[in-house]
Amino acid sequence: MTLDQDAIWTALPIPAFLLDAGDRIAAINPASELFVNATIKTLSGVPVFDRLAVDAPLDEAFARVRANRAPLFINDVDVSAGNKPPVLCNVQVAPMNDGEEHLLLLVSPREIAGRLGRAHSVKSAAKSAIGMAEMLAHEIKNPLAGITGAAQLLSMNLTNGDLEMTDLIVEESRRIVKLLDQVEQFGNLRPPACKAVNIHDVLDRVRRSAAVGFAANMKIVEEYDPSLPPTWADPDQLMQVFTNLITNAAQAAGPRGGTIRLRSFYDLSLRLRHPDGSGVPVPLQVEITDDGPGLPPEIAADIFEPFVSGRENGTGLGLALVSKIIGDHGGWIAVDSVPGRTVFRVSLPVAPKPEEDES
Repeated sequence: MTLDQDAIWTALPIPAFLLDAGDRIAAINPASELFVNATIKTLSGVPVFDRLAVDAPLDEAFARVRANRAPLFINDVDVSAGNKPPVLCNVQVAPMNDGEEHLLLLVSPREIAGRLGRAHSVKSAAKSAIGMAEMLAHEIKNPLAGITGAAQLLSMNLTNGDLEMTDLIVEESRRIVKLLDQVEQFGNLRPPACKAVNIHDVLDRVRRSAAVGFAANMKIVEEYDPSLPPTWADPDQLMQVFTNLITNAAQAAGPRGGTIRLRSFYDLSLRLRHPDGSGVPVPLQVEITDDGPGLPPEIAADIFEPFVSGRENGTGLGLALVSKIIGDHGGWIAVDSVPGRTVFRVSLPVAPKPEEDES
C-alpha cells in the first residue's frame, strides 16, 4: 500500500479484514484489532473462521464473490469474536481485483448506531419526564403532609387496635414522600461542575465504599489501563453513576454474591455527533460487568428510559438518572446483557489540555 492507502486503511471506523486465497487473515485495521481483541502479529495467516463466528454461510459468499468478481452484502447477522457475545452486524465482502483472489471483509456492527439513536431518544424522554416529575412531586407532597398530620392527630385518641391503621397511614405516606424526594432529585440535578478527573480515583472511591457496604457479598476485580488520560467531568456526579451501576450489579446477584469486574481502556473508534454535524471523540471507556442473571429481555432495550425497572420495587429512575448525567458530560452509556454476563459501558471525553481550557 502507498502512504495514502495506509492512512485510509487505518482510518476506517469499522473492522476490516484482508483475506488471502485460502481465507486466511493477511491484514487487519485497528478497528478489527479492537473487535477481535488481538493484533495482526497474532492473527497473520490464521483462518478467518477461527477468529470470527458469523451466523451466515460465508464460505459460500466468498466463493460467489470470487466467481462473479462483484461485492456481496449480508445484512443483520450475528457476529462474535472470541468469548464476546454476538453482535448484530452488516457484513460486506468485496474482491480486491489483484489477481490473487484476495477478499476484503467489512463488518459493520449495528449496535453502536442503534444505541446512539436510543441515547438521543432517552435524553428527550428524560427532559419530558423531568418536567412531569417536578410538577407531580410538588403537587403530591403538600396533601401528603396533611394526610400524615391528620393521621397523627387521630392516633392520639385511638385504641391500640386502631393505632395500627393510623401507623400504617403515616408509614406509607412517609414512604411515598421518600420516593418523591428521589423524583425531585432526578428533576433538579445541577449542571456538572467539570474539571480534569482521574477516572481511576473515582472508581477506587466507589469500590472501597461498595466493598464494605452495598456490595460486601461481591468479589470486585479491577482491570485498569493506568495510561489513561484524565476525563472532563464532575467527580461527584461520576461517583453517583458508578455507585448506581455497581449497586445494580450487586442487587442482581442477590445474597449468593458473584463477581463484578471494573475495566478501563482507550477506544478511539467512537465519536458522538452533535446537531451541528461535528463529531466529538469519547475514547475513555469504563465497563462494569457482573455475572448475574442478566436484564429481563422485555425491558433490555428500554432500560435507560424513565420509570422502567427490572426490580419488583424499583422506581425506574436510577438508570435514567445515570443516562442523563453521562449525557450532560458529553458521553454515552450502553449495555450488553445475556444470562450470566451484563456489561454496562460508559464512554467519556478526554479532558482538554490547559491551553485549550483557558481559550
